[in-house]
Amino acid sequence: MKRESPPAASAWVRRFAALVAPDGAVLDVAAGGGRHSRLFLDRGHAVTAIDRDTSGLGDLVGRTGFECLAVDLENGAAWPLMGRRFAAVIVTNYLFRPLFPALTGAIDEAGLLLYETFAIGQADHGRPRNPAFLLKPGELLTLASDGGLAVVAYEHGMTTGPSVVQRLAAVRGTALQLID
Repeated sequence: MKRESPPAASAWVRRFAALVAPDGAVLDVAAGGGRHSRLFLDRGHAVTAIDRDTSGLGDLVGRTGFECLAVDLENGAAWPLMGRRFAAVIVTNYLFRPLFPALTGAIDEAGLLLYETFAIGQADHGRPRNPAFLLKPGELLTLASDGGLAVVAYEHGMTTGPSVVQRLAAVRGTALQLID
């Protein structure tokens, strides 16, 4: 049986991937099938992928620079990466607000947070419908501010999907070196 290709990385994540320090480690939260892990591994970054179900990451295990953690982030246990910092933290299509401080705390000096997930209004277009899984207006901006991050870019609105999403690119500190 032919194996299907994994979905392409998010356009938002691809757009800002060059802002990650060239030798910086990346954390892919709720990694799913690993589309963002693959993107950053292919760019030469070490990647730590974390998800409750890591079955979609099996083909990456053993790849140089790849670490896979099977962890249920919502079970009330302590953050499994305490004390570790990353040049980038990537979160897409996942929302568990109690993790916000751990996520921003895992960003290294001059590191990047790329976050993209569904927002209020999505219920009119499909799943998720539960407000617990939908960002409130400006919620990612508050996350950045509370986490001591400077916003590089932010969007909130309808995609062609159609879906209603919020997207954030934010850095720790104020120095941002743009890469051609």
